[in-house]
Amino acid sequence: MGTSTTQWGGLDPLLGVQDLAEYLGVPVRTIYDWRQTGHGPRGFRVGRHLKFAVSDVVAWLDAQRAATPRDRLAR
Repeated sequence: MGTSTTQWGGLDPLLGVQDLAEYLGVPVRTIYDWRQTGHGPRGFRVGRHLKFAVSDVVAWLDAQRAATPRDRLAR
């Protein structure tokens, strides 16, 4: 998964729930659970579809990497 922009005027590429779950190696249900509890990457609806901007996923992963074990437990 690259973070380069597409031919669509510099718009950030989007991932669907299935794509994100596969990339992170977690079940799709986990993505929905994270969304409800506010623990996962920021997502938004496009019509009926839940989408995640690649830049938001990268930022969330960076925050997870930087968090101490105590920070993770507090969430």
